[in-house]
Amino acid sequence: MQRLKLKIQLYCGDEIAIGPGKADLLDAIIHEGSISAAARKMDMSYRRAWLLVDAMNRCWREPLVETTPGSAKGGGARLSSLGQEVLSHYRALQARVQGTSDCPDYLALAEAMLDEAKISQRG
Repeated sequence: MQRLKLKIQLYCGDEIAIGPGKADLLDAIIHEGSISAAARKMDMSYRRAWLLVDAMNRCWREPLVETTPGSAKGGGARLSSLGQEVLSHYRALQARVQGTSDCPDYLALAEAMLDEAKISQRG
């Protein structure tokens, strides 16, 4: 049986403003309270997480992630109100798109597709 897997990416010029990985990072920031802890939770480097946050913050009319510098009281990160709104709309869009596996176009494609690819004839 075929599976439908759609990946939604919204572009800002050539930059991905938000996609599945960036949305997961935003969720991790909500739960962990910092970019570094979110990166650890997602098994990625802090630098990679920071670059993703930076890209997101540059693509929207306001930053999606707000940071406070570390100190004796600790620093951290949190989603701005726009960040929460963008993530909520993105997740709703994902849910809506994933619910399309019973649409006639998908069913027609699934019917025409093999369960496994044929062996290559290229030797």
